[in-house]
Amino acid sequence: MKIEIWSDVACPWCYIGKRRFETALEAFPHRDSVEVQWRSYQLDPTLPEHYDGTELDYLSTRKGMAPAQVSQMFEHVAAQAKGEGLNYRFDAVVVANSFTAHRLIHLAAAHGRQDAAKERLLSDHFEHGKDIGSQEYLTALGLDLGLDAGELAELFSTDAYADAVRNDFAEARALGISGVPFFVIDRKFGLSGAQPAETFSAALEQAWQDSHPLVMVGADAGDAADTAESGACGPDGCAV
Repeated sequence: MKIEIWSDVACPWCYIGKRRFETALEAFPHRDSVEVQWRSYQLDPTLPEHYDGTELDYLSTRKGMAPAQVSQMFEHVAAQAKGEGLNYRFDAVVVANSFTAHRLIHLAAAHGRQDAAKERLLSDHFEHGKDIGSQEYLTALGLDLGLDAGELAELFSTDAYADAVRNDFAEARALGISGVPFFVIDRKFGLSGAQPAETFSAALEQAWQDSHPLVMVGADAGDAADTAESGACGPDGCAV
């Protein structure tokens, strides 16, 4: 079973959704048969590489939200994050374009380190005030993940993995995805937002049953309870 997750490194609900999904996946009996793929999405692709201002400034000026409304939103989201064991620090968030960070995630995926890259980027952005647009930070993170220094340097000297990121954007549009996080299971089931873990659990179970339907063998399923040969019991009693 394959699960594709469209999300942005700069999306606070995406980290919360990641934790809730992971809680459900950990309890899923067939988790070892689940492949998870992170897909790129940008909430604001027009952001400059670095924004000269705080997260509050950014949302209130570029998004047209009142500062008081933004502060109230921060409190609500931080409380939701805390419930998942996350310590959001919106006052320390560095606002930056996430495109190169997405390219790093694709590079990490090529070496089997995609989830580790996604986790570190989200945590460093929302909990530790790291600059996700910084070449120095992204290089250090890549080295921590065990990625090759030469390949990391190519992220800043070439357009490596840029097409892969843009293809993710295009595929999101084709699927009608207009907000993140968005979870797609086997290209049949879609879940929007940081749903409760219970909702993810139900979706996983439904998708598994859909892809692994029960197949009756032996006697015809419709007559099994009515024949003595079946050795079965039905509403009218048991076969003798």
